[in-house]
Amino acid sequence: MEAIDLRVVPATEPEIRLDRSLSDAVEVLAAAVEMKDAGTGGHIYRTAILASACLEQVDPHLAVHDEINYAFLLHDVGKIGVPDSILNKPGPLDVGEWEVMRKHPEMGAKLIGPLGFHEVVTEVILHHHERWDGSGYPFGLRGEEIPLGARVLAVADAYDAMTCERPYSTPVEMDDALTIIELSADKHFDPEVVEVFLKIVI
Repeated sequence: MEAIDLRVVPATEPEIRLDRSLSDAVEVLAAAVEMKDAGTGGHIYRTAILASACLEQVDPHLAVHDEINYAFLLHDVGKIGVPDSILNKPGPLDVGEWEVMRKHPEMGAKLIGPLGFHEVVTEVILHHHERWDGSGYPFGLRGEEIPLGARVLAVADAYDAMTCERPYSTPVEMDDALTIIELSADKHFDPEVVEVFLKIVI
């Protein structure tokens, strides 16, 4: 994967105002997702904190990118376009409902497109459900084809989803969630990311 140029350049006053506007937009969109997905109970913010802590160890250079945390906070923004009947269904989704749900990464990338974020934000939103073995979505990317930020987020996202109350599932104990993640290394998740994640959570 081509390296992202993360060199810091001095900001002019208009750029500073733009940064503040983007930050405000992120907060509004993140809050909208939390309100839309009633069962998350702070999932977006917990996941962003975990992903940021993990990325600091995996790739400190990428971790200081100003907009990487925007990506983590907005990873589920596409769920704004998912009907409530699917998003908050108290049981398993059927095949048709899963087809709709699986579109949320692409809807999210399309939604934030006009806001002018760095490409790293779009990459994380679009690819955070890809899997290391190629069995994920939306494009079936595998291994290092998946952007690093998305690989890190995938682990943090899965951990929080497993350990918190959801409309369609009961939470598992922290140790059980970590065991599932460890067993999924080299299958669903980047093994290097899993190794780091286990160290920061345990």
